[in-house]
Amino acid sequence: MLVELIPRVRNLVRYLVRNDAETDDISQDALIVVLRDLSAYRGEGTFNSWVDRVVARVTIRRLRSERSRTVVELRPRAPEAGTACSSEEFLLRRAVVRLLDRLPSEQRHALVLHHVLEMTVSEIAKELDTPVETVRSRLRLAKSRLREFGLAVDREDGMAE
Repeated sequence: MLVELIPRVRNLVRYLVRNDAETDDISQDALIVVLRDLSAYRGEGTFNSWVDRVVARVTIRRLRSERSRTVVELRPRAPEAGTACSSEEFLLRRAVVRLLDRLPSEQRHALVLHHVLEMTVSEIAKELDTPVETVRSRLRLAKSRLREFGLAVDREDGMAE
């Protein structure tokens, strides 16, 4: 079952970080935390939602601790063998990630938590230890910047072209 989570975890981590070099390391750390904390899952929501939140927490915590580290951009990887990702889907994800890479980290994190993990503004504020109005502002600014880049951001459906 944990093996089935790898593509999901890796995609979420990549949405939150700026390069592929850290993605695998953070994904591995996140999967270890998921496995270690499995007994904490209470079954009140879907398992995937619980995993997503654990992964987001691990990723954001790691990014906070490594802020001063130099970022090295690498070429995008091809889809891993055995995943159900088509080449068209892979290219679309890479395009979205490139756009996310152009956003400031604070805006990027708020946008991913809101539109990918479907967290509410108050949940994001709690998760990031940030005032609610600051989260709203970051979301508004991120959507505005994405519109400038030519990507439409639907209020209900998340991101679309």
